[in-house]
Amino acid sequence: MKTPKRILIMGLPGSGKTYFAERLKRYLEDHITPVNEHSLTPIRDAKITVAWLNADEVRRHYNDWDFSTEGRIRQSMRMRDLADEANTDYCIVDFVAPLVEMRNNFKADWCIWIDTIEKGRFEDTNRMFVPPEVYDFRITEQNGEKWAEFVGEHIIENRRRPVFDWQKETVQMLGRWQPWHAGHRALFERAIAKTGQVVIQIRDCQGWQGTNPFALEQVKYFIRRDLDTLYQGQYEIQVVPNIVNITYGRDVGYTIEQESFDQSITDISATNIRRSLGLE
Repeated sequence: MKTPKRILIMGLPGSGKTYFAERLKRYLEDHITPVNEHSLTPIRDAKITVAWLNADEVRRHYNDWDFSTEGRIRQSMRMRDLADEANTDYCIVDFVAPLVEMRNNFKADWCIWIDTIEKGRFEDTNRMFVPPEVYDFRITEQNGEKWAEFVGEHIIENRRRPVFDWQKETVQMLGRWQPWHAGHRALFERAIAKTGQVVIQIRDCQGWQGTNPFALEQVKYFIRRDLDTLYQGQYEIQVVPNIVNITYGRDVGYTIEQESFDQSITDISATNIRRSLGLE
């Protein structure tokens, strides 16, 4: 009996989990060719097997509509047991998994967080939902075909996301990021092209000079939501004091550069964004 690789697709109700799961299943089935484990040669006319378990269908089958904490924990254990019994190469499971305990119970080989909405249609689930800190992919737009291909390629090649290396040469970006916007994203993409990883430093300056309205956790959220989909593991966020001067001596071993962009990027103004939001 095969023990499948477990793929958890989690997120709030209405975020697009089921749509994404269907397309990921199709992508894996269409793009993996089984090989002989001894000769490592393709097996003619063989197909990879991918099971798919949808939480609502499983609840319907067991007539279990208990959404208390205990009921949700029971459901997570049931999903794990059913995945292990699938006897396939992969088993995709899509369910909300709002609690850390539920994700720990499932023990996914790959975890995909569909983070496309701020609130779902069930208030009790919204209140209970704990955003994950550990995941392999974070999808922030409802484009199942695009991201099924991206995620599927990584799974097929067993290509994990990078892990930040604190001793590797790194580019520093220091700013207020009030708020993080497309111009900052363009600067980040220039920065990461230099060394492959970036540390983004947030000046602790909420309310300074009568402006800078966003709290540190809001700023972190905006940055992560923009970057995690493609750059998870290639950047770190640090909170630093309200630095207003950088002083260095001779032969410091690093460079300070100003990047130039075309007018469409240069014209993006955080001040104007704050004004449009009624925050200034």
